[in-house]
Amino acid sequence: MPELHIDLLAEPLWPLLNKFYRSHNSPMKAVKGGQLWVARHSEIVAGLCLSPVVGGQWLTGLFVEPLCRRQGLAARLIREAVAPVEGTVWLFCHPELKGFYQGIGFTQETVLPQSLAERLARYKRNKPMIAMGLEPLERSTDDNV
Repeated sequence: MPELHIDLLAEPLWPLLNKFYRSHNSPMKAVKGGQLWVARHSEIVAGLCLSPVVGGQWLTGLFVEPLCRRQGLAARLIREAVAPVEGTVWLFCHPELKGFYQGIGFTQETVLPQSLAERLARYKRNKPMIAMGLEPLERSTDDNV
């Protein structure tokens, strides 16, 4: 298998991430105004978006190609994408993914910015979701994951 590269996707290449999502029938979408990160061998095999919010970044759109799952790729992509972020990184996930995100250092002990708190309340009307956050201190000290 070719070497894996994790990179910030240049803006002119953003449509490639949406193409990747669509090719897997994922409802994920690349968010304009954010940072799009991808992992690729020769083609994209995983991606995520970081969007600026008050106090940090909101992580959305994490998707790993099904054949590449359970190899630590999602955790590696997240760690590399959030390493340079100043402030907290927040995400919303289904409760069954709580353990995965805790393994990377995210906790439910987080205070959401108002814009994310309102969005979470809307999402929870239709499906179970939890909010988790990763503080800068936890990113710099959690090298064993």
